[in-house]
Amino acid sequence: MSDDDASPAPRGSRTRDTDREDLGSLPQTRSISRWDRVWRPFWVLPTVIIVVATLGGVFMPVLDRTLDDQLPYFFPGGPSGARDMLGNIAGAMISVTGLVFSITMVVIQLASSQYSPRVLGDFLSSRITQVTLGIFAASFTYALTVLRSVQGESGESAQFVPQVSVTLGFFLVLASVGMFLAFIHHITNSIQVSSIVSHLGEDTVDVVDRYFPEPDAPGSRLGLNTWDPGQGRTAQTLPALEHGSVVEVDHRRLVAWAEEHDVVVEVLPQVGDFVPEGIPAVKVWREVRAGQLDEDDLESLRPMVVVEKDRFFHQDPAFGIRKLVDIAERALSPGINDPTTAVQVVDELHRILRLLVLRAELPALVTRDGQVRLVHRPQRIGQLVDLALAEPLHYGQDSLQVPRRVVAVLEDLLTVALPEHRPLLERWLRTARDLVGDVAEGSGT
Repeated sequence: MSDDDASPAPRGSRTRDTDREDLGSLPQTRSISRWDRVWRPFWVLPTVIIVVATLGGVFMPVLDRTLDDQLPYFFPGGPSGARDMLGNIAGAMISVTGLVFSITMVVIQLASSQYSPRVLGDFLSSRITQVTLGIFAASFTYALTVLRSVQGESGESAQFVPQVSVTLGFFLVLASVGMFLAFIHHITNSIQVSSIVSHLGEDTVDVVDRYFPEPDAPGSRLGLNTWDPGQGRTAQTLPALEHGSVVEVDHRRLVAWAEEHDVVVEVLPQVGDFVPEGIPAVKVWREVRAGQLDEDDLESLRPMVVVEKDRFFHQDPAFGIRKLVDIAERALSPGINDPTTAVQVVDELHRILRLLVLRAELPALVTRDGQVRLVHRPQRIGQLVDLALAEPLHYGQDSLQVPRRVVAVLEDLLTVALPEHRPLLERWLRTARDLVGDVAEGSGT
């Protein structure tokens, strides 16, 4: 945390150097860059590979014409052999591409029905799947493109066989075989519940580590969680232009913008919340005597509060917990009845909660030089604990495994939790123990 990130104090009560630390404990979260947005769609990387291969199929024969007629270690056949080889490559690759695409769809359907529809993004974002489809389709387009440059027949004087280009097509086939093996390994590994749960846990722990401050971090013990604009301020509202979930709040840019315009910016939705079109998303509070801000100034706030159709991990610890809880609920449903999978999820939630209860709450007020500049609604540790425990205990209350495992988790958390988190954990421990007693009484054990 920089020197700008510390707790607020009343104006005039500290030196100027100390006042510069009044920025609060802002989360160290990664913003979604334009580069990330460009490469995020599933089709982008395969398309780039196909375009590069097609251009290679156009320009490689041009390079071949500048080389000797017979090159050692390259394709030695004539035009007929080159056509046969390229045609076979094109036919085989388009068939295998269809096979890979079919396998991917089956795995997506399996993951959606057995685990949760919210884990589909993890499968579609896999670079191994994207590169495999791209290499296969690229081999097809490359072979067809090079095929059109083969001229003449065997025995004719006027003939042209792009030896290097045909040989490169052969190496693309070898690359396709390697990617196919990697793809099969990736698919068989990615549909295992232990792999899915562990991957979600890793991502969630990473976000929690960056989102919530250490107990001794500057500003992490602030008691200020509410703010009253007073009678001397008036608000201008910036509504959401599209529906979706809030995936990013750029706190530092908002504070800098508020300081530049001498206002207080209030972000109304929480990261992860759904907002429909037209709902107020941001309020800008300004002194009445200072007048209203221009619409262009207000519109410049939009890139700092990002709304998208799907939720992402970048600033949303609750999203990872939500995915894990969904898997546990699906496992505890009567149609699947797999409490062992639910226990695996509880174990991964244990890992996340153990980090959470060691962290301080994120202050809702962000100040600069003693002046409140940003009011936001951060996710709360209690909110995440409730999310992690409420539904698994509800749907697993008749299970012998789940309540007992939750009791063990809570007993461990109480040994390390900060004092402010202990009352909530103790309430959940009493609830879980009651469920264990009910199950034991009902089963006669």
